[in-house]
Amino acid sequence: MPVTYASYLKLDELLSLQQPLSDGPEHDETLFIVIHQVYELWFKELLHELDYLSGMLRSGEPSRAQHTLKRVLTILKVLVHQIDVLETMTPLEFLSFRERLESGSGFQSAQFRELEFLLGNKRPESLQRYEPGTAARTRLERRFAEPTLWDAFLRYLVARGHLVPADALGRDVEQPVAASPALHPLLLSLYRTDAEARGLCERLVDLDEGLMEWRYRHVKMVERTIGMRRGTGGSGGAGYLKTTLDQPLFPDLWQIRSEL
Repeated sequence: MPVTYASYLKLDELLSLQQPLSDGPEHDETLFIVIHQVYELWFKELLHELDYLSGMLRSGEPSRAQHTLKRVLTILKVLVHQIDVLETMTPLEFLSFRERLESGSGFQSAQFRELEFLLGNKRPESLQRYEPGTAARTRLERRFAEPTLWDAFLRYLVARGHLVPADALGRDVEQPVAASPALHPLLLSLYRTDAEARGLCERLVDLDEGLMEWRYRHVKMVERTIGMRRGTGGSGGAGYLKTTLDQPLFPDLWQIRSEL
């Protein structure tokens, strides 16, 4: 059998995965399912690209790293724009099938938790939401124990001959990435003297800002759709999501702005 467009993309399987639960079904449930399935596909691609990016940084290939960061940033813009599509669904249209979701919630996305861990937002309580021994828990435990993208960037700086403080290099990678004032003199210096490293710093800031933008738009979309109700499955809804705003992934790159 020759490879065809449909067979290569497994379209029969893919297009059979949108199965509304509401009676009728409600018209907007198909949109809701498609948007969230597409999000999970993009999360898979982001993990794929960020793993590659970390490898490029560790192996000292900045041009490939820059190219990969550009791709990641472009994907983030797509994630934000998908919220525009989801917001065409009114609150009443969502409520017409919301109860069918039962305990299902985007809060349970294991891939998004993987992204958070890879980007340095490591919280042990996130692991407890997944049953021990499940595939999701196993993946998350591996991500939790691995160095983050920031750790890969610090290794890249070492490879370029920069003297990175030992405390920053030897930090506990199972802890969230936190500001390290001892690192600031080096970062300030490379901004002035190392154009290549400075460029990567700026793309990391773009990544940080892009994720913040997505979080903000997500919060406002939830608030616009269900107000301050509890989220699906009993999650904190917009109230909880607001607590995730303005938590930078790379705090040192923001703090040095006032010192440049």
